[in-house]
Amino acid sequence: MCSNLEPVPITPQKHDPAWKHVQMFKNGEKVMLKCIYCLKMFKGGGIHRIKEHLACQKGNASTCCRVPHDVRLSMQQSLDGVVVKKRKKQRIEEEIMNVAPLATAVHNTVANQVDVSEGFQSIGVQNSVEHNSSMLLNHIEGVSKGVERRKKLRASKNYTKSDAAMEKNAVFLKKVDSRIHMAIGRFLYDIGAPFDAVNSIYFQEMVEAIASGGSGIERPSRNEIRGWVLRNSVEEVKNDIDRCKMTWGRTGCSILVDQWSTDSGRTLLCFLAYCPEGIVFLKSLDATEIMASSEYLFELIKQVVEEVGVGQVLQVITSGEEQYAAAGKQLTDTFPTLYWSPSAAHCIDLILEDIGNLEWIGAVIEQARSITRFVYNHSAVLNMVRRYTLGNDIVDPSISRFATNFTSLKRMVDLKHNLQAMVTSQEWMDCPYSKKTAGLELLDCLSNQTFWSSCEMIVRLTAPLLRVLRIAASEMRPAMGYIYAGMYRAKEAIKRELVKREDYTVYWNIIHHRWERLWYHPLHAAGFFLNPKFFYSIQGDMHNEILSGMFDCIERLVPDTRVQDKITKEINLYKTAAGDFGRKMAVRARDNLLPCL
Repeated sequence: MCSNLEPVPITPQKHDPAWKHVQMFKNGEKVMLKCIYCLKMFKGGGIHRIKEHLACQKGNASTCCRVPHDVRLSMQQSLDGVVVKKRKKQRIEEEIMNVAPLATAVHNTVANQVDVSEGFQSIGVQNSVEHNSSMLLNHIEGVSKGVERRKKLRASKNYTKSDAAMEKNAVFLKKVDSRIHMAIGRFLYDIGAPFDAVNSIYFQEMVEAIASGGSGIERPSRNEIRGWVLRNSVEEVKNDIDRCKMTWGRTGCSILVDQWSTDSGRTLLCFLAYCPEGIVFLKSLDATEIMASSEYLFELIKQVVEEVGVGQVLQVITSGEEQYAAAGKQLTDTFPTLYWSPSAAHCIDLILEDIGNLEWIGAVIEQARSITRFVYNHSAVLNMVRRYTLGNDIVDPSISRFATNFTSLKRMVDLKHNLQAMVTSQEWMDCPYSKKTAGLELLDCLSNQTFWSSCEMIVRLTAPLLRVLRIAASEMRPAMGYIYAGMYRAKEAIKRELVKREDYTVYWNIIHHRWERLWYHPLHAAGFFLNPKFFYSIQGDMHNEILSGMFDCIERLVPDTRVQDKITKEINLYKTAAGDFGRKMAVRARDNLLPCL
């Protein structure tokens, strides 16, 4: 069969970009196309099938394993353009179909008017109506042709009714969304609302409520907003707070002291109460003048604890600075039934800061920053990066500034090949920014294998710590039962990565320096002990620190000795998985049920 193939020149009239990447042959009367990269022969399907093959788009054609990255991106963009044109054409046809019934109704009305005008014997009126009638008839003729084309499309082999319904709904929703989004945008611009107002948890609820009311819904008046709507909203908030407070006596709560700095240099303290039911805001105040005094901080926190109820507060969580530590010690001396804890998330963030300050890691971070600064300061370069990374940004914002350094390094490592393909493409060579000093430095950096090897090593070292940070800041599950095990696993991962003791102890010392107050914290030990996912996975005897921390919590949080004895009996059953702890359903729940439930 191959011996009968005759090469056919590709004429200049073939404008599709995919023709540059194929050879055309004839086998008798049949035309065949051959990919110049993987040499695969296509017996049918046309140039569109070749384009899908080069774009590595699965479906009608096999994917090309040897196509250059820039060619693949070019073919993908070309396919996207075809889809956009098809959707635009279908939208026009849909709109014509929607107009057809209206045009027919108007035509009938005009025909009636023609009959009436003939009765008036008024040439002026009659001529006017006939002119309009001819315009409508021509329009309807065009509509009819569009409908016929649509019918032929529906009758084609690869077109189904479900496809038609999906396309029609997609076009309709896009049209409606555009109108609704514009209306919402104009409203927010008019009142000067910040753009992130659309991220409010109540925004989608408002949109759905308006949509469910239908087209005849009336907007609320000013008096309604300031009247019964406000009263009901206040009542809802009070009910939510009361629901949380009702659980404090059963589960206890944690007092969170959150510190904020304003643009003017003022320091604000926010006090919140956390329990499994939710977070309740208690109060906030300007503490600029008293931040250096542990005595004043102690008095402030003591007042909040007393307002909530000493018996209902399990711990007070603050940042780990010295003045907070001194205030926390005074607090635990004054109230023996509660703990003071430095913020786990803040401690991990400080660990990441210290790691980032190591000389070789700091140098790599600075190189990465020079790349991001250059990219984000030039819109043309940023748009090019997003095209080559398929819409991804090279900066990955995280919980804190120091965590962002490492999450962004990971993002760049993930997009390494995309970025390298960009700086070696003809598009980059033709870009005027590629000739500038910063552009040349960008090329050198992205082509430097030492830079990438360092990035990959940093990502492997910090990824376990970032996982623990996400656990500590998570609202999806209680962090206390996971932090202890998470930090232990992070240290072990660093040890496995570096192997040599003199190498990994550098990072272990940084962790111990910041984590010392939390590593042997009784609440974290108890959280680990009471998490069956970790407790039953321990091989051999449990560390004495964990068991000691568990008993410390019992003695501190439960002053009644009779209750202490009952808890001790239950703990023995828990340790041996006896009684209800040994049931099949309890065993299954060890891995998938949160320890607080």
